[in-house]
Amino acid sequence: MTRIAAREIAVHMVYALDFSPELSELTEERTSPEFYLRLSGEDELFDSPPGAEERRYITELVAGVDEHLAELDGYIEKYAVGWQFARIPRVAVAVMRVCMYEVLYRPDVPNAAAINAAVELCKKYEETEVTAFVNGILGSFARREL
Repeated sequence: MTRIAAREIAVHMVYALDFSPELSELTEERTSPEFYLRLSGEDELFDSPPGAEERRYITELVAGVDEHLAELDGYIEKYAVGWQFARIPRVAVAVMRVCMYEVLYRPDVPNAAAINAAVELCKKYEETEVTAFVNGILGSFARREL
């Protein structure tokens, strides 16, 4: 599994946190080989479970986002000019949370790589307008906060 795929799994899990706030259960379930076996064939993302390194990366990302949720959401609100937080699509919020966490707390991830990956994930899951919106928020965040 690539880091890009691991990041995408983390985005799925961060999205799920909005509906199932029990982090340890979510992490255990979504990183288990059984979970990937059930979903293999539906999406190539789930064709193989994460290895130990990827599992650690995913778990750290999701736990970090959960720990810094209020801060990350504050940044999203700050740069979502003219938008109420509640109107932003939940997948886009999950993508931005993961990206902003990586930029702020993962020095091993270059800022440009985190932002580029976030935009690519948005392209996969959201409409063009939402992707442009997310790109604008992340660009403003990177220019003003770093």
